[in-house]
Amino acid sequence: MTTVNAYAVFEQGGALKPFQYELGALGDDQVDIKVTSCGICHSDLSMLDNDWGMTNYPLVPGHEVVGTVSAVGAAVKHLKVGQTVGLGWFSGSCMHCGTCMSGYHNMCNEAEATIIGRHGGFADVVRCKEEWAVPLPDGVDVAAAGPLFCGGITVFNPLVECDVKPTDRVAVIGIGGLGHLAVQFLNKWGCEVTAFSSSSSKEQQLKELGAHHVVNSRDPEALAPLAGKFDFILNTTNVNLDWGAYLDTLAANGRFHTVGAVPDPIPAPAFSLIMRQRSVSGSPLGSPATLQKMLEFCARHDIKAMVERFPMAQANEAMEHLKAGKARYRVVLDA
Repeated sequence: MTTVNAYAVFEQGGALKPFQYELGALGDDQVDIKVTSCGICHSDLSMLDNDWGMTNYPLVPGHEVVGTVSAVGAAVKHLKVGQTVGLGWFSGSCMHCGTCMSGYHNMCNEAEATIIGRHGGFADVVRCKEEWAVPLPDGVDVAAAGPLFCGGITVFNPLVECDVKPTDRVAVIGIGGLGHLAVQFLNKWGCEVTAFSSSSSKEQQLKELGAHHVVNSRDPEALAPLAGKFDFILNTTNVNLDWGAYLDTLAANGRFHTVGAVPDPIPAPAFSLIMRQRSVSGSPLGSPATLQKMLEFCARHDIKAMVERFPMAQANEAMEHLKAGKARYRVVLDA
């Protein structure tokens, strides 16, 4: 039995408080991770407040974990105690269904989420199945790596799955925790990158991150000159937009791809899609293999999240900082 010291919320809208719980016997295919840091994501806020109707209290949030392996199950061969690993939204998959066997463990019908029905990384120890404890390669900034395991993989996965090409002209809508990483990835991928941002004060910073062009997303006249320009648009926002105007900026065979949980259905006028063979799509986080590719890409190109740090004991203050929209661009708790 392992005693875990954590921070949990005990009711909807409640504050995080110290919490202890016991982990049972370690499964043959499981590993325990001693947490060194854990990023905070808007999904943690949604789970704290039960916005999705799936929260069980008490809840220990946290699914952007970086730490060292502290114990391995009897069947685990590729990980060893002391190795630095990360853990994201998923903590387990069945490993036998057709989806898993095709390499898409992230879409397994029996996938286990790190903070749904179990406790996450606002703790000194977190447990997962071996396939989701992904080793950090040399060259990755360990101190800033946590957000890569949710925000990073969310925007990297579409580059792989949608076959984005280095010759493509691409746009990123929403430059926050996800968007600032998407701009870096796409620039190093070789693309011509346009950033749509509602904040003009970010323009210089966005160009330093890799945006070749910055467009004010609050200006309704800014989209018209961009008609037919983009091969790929990545939407990271979770708000309703002027969908028709953005679809009109797609080139022939262009794709509008969302990773933001937009509240209402996205209207896609049929003729806008048909006449220029455009498409609208979405994707979840990536598989363990894609996570490993992303980390190696980050090491090769020195890509990292911009983070603000709080001690784990100040988790409530960190949550309020994120909720107030003050984070630039990800918040990380140090255990």
